[in-house]
Amino acid sequence: MKNGLLIAAGIVVIIIGAVFALQGFGVIGGSAMSNNHTFEVVGPLVALAGLALAALGLRHRVGPGIR
Repeated sequence: MKNGLLIAAGIVVIIIGAVFALQGFGVIGGSAMSNNHTFEVVGPLVALAGLALAALGLRHRVGPGIR
């Protein structure tokens, strides 16, 4: 159960990071974050953190004899 929550949280964080990055690059407009260079850096970093979180959840899903 914990692994599924880690994976789901990782996916949500990846999506948030992608939205931050797209707003920072000006692809998504209409926000104070649009065309803001800070979010061009923060967005991919947040997405990488989400990827690490999801990978952590997937890593623990492996069965005991498969490592």
